[in-house]
Amino acid sequence: MKLSARIAAPAAALVLAGLTATACAPQTSDTGAKGDEKTGTLRVWLFQEVGNKPKEKVVDTAVAAFRKAHEDAKVEIEYIPVETRAQRVKAAFNDPKSAPDLIEYGNTDTAGYVKDGGLADITSEFGAWADAKDTDPAARQSVTVDGKVYGAPLFVGVRALYYRTDVFADLGIQPPKSQAELISTAKKIHQKKPDLYGLAVGGAYTYGAMPFIWANGGELADRDGSSYKSAINSAKARKGIEAYTSLFGAGNCPPAKCAAMGGNATVTAFASGKAAMAIGGDFSHTAVEDGSVKGKYAVVPLPGVTEGSIAPAFAGGNNIGVLKSSSHRTLAVDLMKELTGKASQARMFDAMGFLPTYGDVRADAAKREPFVEPFVKTLGAGAKFVPASPAWGQIDSSLILPTMFQEIVSGRKDVAKAADDAAKKMDAAFAEAG
Repeated sequence: MKLSARIAAPAAALVLAGLTATACAPQTSDTGAKGDEKTGTLRVWLFQEVGNKPKEKVVDTAVAAFRKAHEDAKVEIEYIPVETRAQRVKAAFNDPKSAPDLIEYGNTDTAGYVKDGGLADITSEFGAWADAKDTDPAARQSVTVDGKVYGAPLFVGVRALYYRTDVFADLGIQPPKSQAELISTAKKIHQKKPDLYGLAVGGAYTYGAMPFIWANGGELADRDGSSYKSAINSAKARKGIEAYTSLFGAGNCPPAKCAAMGGNATVTAFASGKAAMAIGGDFSHTAVEDGSVKGKYAVVPLPGVTEGSIAPAFAGGNNIGVLKSSSHRTLAVDLMKELTGKASQARMFDAMGFLPTYGDVRADAAKREPFVEPFVKTLGAGAKFVPASPAWGQIDSSLILPTMFQEIVSGRKDVAKAADDAAKKMDAAFAEAG
């Protein structure tokens, strides 16, 4: 999963946004809490950012508001390194007595953590919470498993199309308005300016490729009873795969250089002036601003198949959940609401650039910071999420989709064969997860 979409820490964010947790906790025998204490100390684990001070100030404000309403409760915040989160969460799930009451976690981890018995079902509290009604559908889906809610969204991150305004002006071209035009524009730019990738693409950039699949009507997987069945080899999905992989080659982004690139590398190529276009997130903004293209780029939504449409983007981001083992359930839920409520998300955007999950708060943010507008439009057009299955962590960490793309662009397999093989691996993971 891709964990977080962060502007303050662009290098980490590009890896995490889109959010990949490669290890989930094992099944535990009993993580249920005994009682619901209304006093005592709440322990909270949040992710440590590269520049963490602004985040700490926002969190401290939320904690102060919580303490004002709950004078007999105390709060201990620990900022844990993202790189070691898997081990820490695994230990917490295995030893409820030493576990925190709340954790921040990447949104594609939800299903795995629920299967492992780690997160509390807060469906009733979430449904009665006034702020929750304005949560966007993709963010709500990221905390939902089998119709039940297991946390509150903290922020969301999506990708759009960064392009070089100076290059486009020099060639007398406009930003592409359809997927076909995007592909032809990329190839035209590379032909005219062979020192540039027209559109930087990566064989390992799963979350950059997904919009091509979704825009063509394909899906990663379909519901199959209580589990999922891969749909990556369907006719519509294959059409999207063909569109994405057509961007690899001498006419745009040579496989020898681009097949191994991930999201970080594609955005770095753009920021350093080596590409005329790239698919990057709201969380990529600072990295691009720090690059050589500062003042020479703009962002528009990634176009869909139909002219003027917007391709569905993956809704990455982070959530905050209450652990099932917490003996302070009511207090923990109240603190979760304070940390993820509208006021805190507005402050977190101002401090860190994290995109709010509430439509109204996000609209206000876009008014204050114009660079947010194309990402807000992308979310408004309908972002999508990965299958809500504990198998997704295995599928992601096993590089099933990157392997498929790389097999195609290298010429080792055609689209049909590579997609069929990927589907088999995905179905094995879904079957194992149950």
